[in-house]
Amino acid sequence: MYTHQSTTHADLCARFQPLLGRWARCRLAQAGIGAHDADDLVQATLLRALRGGESFEMRGEASLLAWLRQILLNELRSELRRRRCRGETVAIDENLPADGDPVAATLAHERERAYASALRALNPRQRRHVALRVEHGMSFDEIATATGGSIDGARMVVARALRTLATQLAPAFA
Repeated sequence: MYTHQSTTHADLCARFQPLLGRWARCRLAQAGIGAHDADDLVQATLLRALRGGESFEMRGEASLLAWLRQILLNELRSELRRRRCRGETVAIDENLPADGDPVAATLAHERERAYASALRALNPRQRRHVALRVEHGMSFDEIATATGGSIDGARMVVARALRTLATQLAPAFA
């Protein structure tokens, strides 16, 4: 079980800050918000995780990463609400590209729906491996550690899942 005693802020930062930072910067850039704000949100996320850690039951590194990502998403939503209340302009649609092109936004939305549908077609193990590799940017070594498998096994699961995704997504990206 993850608790204050077992994990320090320094441990959390060293392990998850780079992954959460990349994800936050990408999301905030879509809303027109700078990278320094992403670092602040990641810090707030990690502090909230430390404070609420006693209620989290650890079932592997992937579950911890998913929990941290959800906390970060909640922090991001709160930040966007605060900015709207202060009268700052932020993108309402997370899928809207920076240039505001509605055709590009529609295509992006359709592709995202196709990707989500293709992910649902994968088995849970493949979905987990793809999420760790693609969305969280983990190496095969990190995936193997998080899932309790071998590096070669992680590589094979990801490769097969990506081939399946590519086949299913080909029409949406043509």
